[in-house]
Amino acid sequence: MEKFTVHTGRAVPLRRSNVDTDQIIPAVWLKQVSRTGFEKGLFSAWREDPEFVLNDPVYQGASILIPGPDFGTGSSREHAVWALQQYGFRVVIASRFGDIFRNNSTKMGLLPVILDEKTVGELQDAVEKDPATEITVDLEKREVRSGGLTASFDLDDYTRWRLMEGLDDIGLTLRHAEDIEAFEATRPSWLPVTQ
Repeated sequence: MEKFTVHTGRAVPLRRSNVDTDQIIPAVWLKQVSRTGFEKGLFSAWREDPEFVLNDPVYQGASILIPGPDFGTGSSREHAVWALQQYGFRVVIASRFGDIFRNNSTKMGLLPVILDEKTVGELQDAVEKDPATEITVDLEKREVRSGGLTASFDLDDYTRWRLMEGLDDIGLTLRHAEDIEAFEATRPSWLPVTQ
């Protein structure tokens, strides 16, 4: 997982609320056996509409998504996070997230930032007015900055540390590789071996 400290990028204003994981990545995309290519399925039903915001070339290359409230509700679907990341998003800024989606995001390196609805609206307005507007998300300071706007966000210390160190569950486990090898060396030979 890539380390996250400070990210500056352009944003996409997704003026929709109650976006569930089936809208983020429809179930038909869950049949894939590899963990790649999910960016093609991101909001695929909505992308059929030429007016959908991701179809607007002015937002191409944006790395921050700013949806309405209650983003990522619904079923537990890691694929939703994969699709957003593979499309190029590093941060999602919203006033509320589905709990499971938020947890999946932090474990995979996608930063979900919770700001109040008024501030989210101000960011969406600024990006719609000028799509070249850059937003800085500073995990060290727990701040979002853009133009004259500075907004603080909360994130628990442990999750912040994991993101800043670039540690997913496997990375955390591998920090103890020597201890695991030492333990395995002391196990009786008749027990199953891990590889």
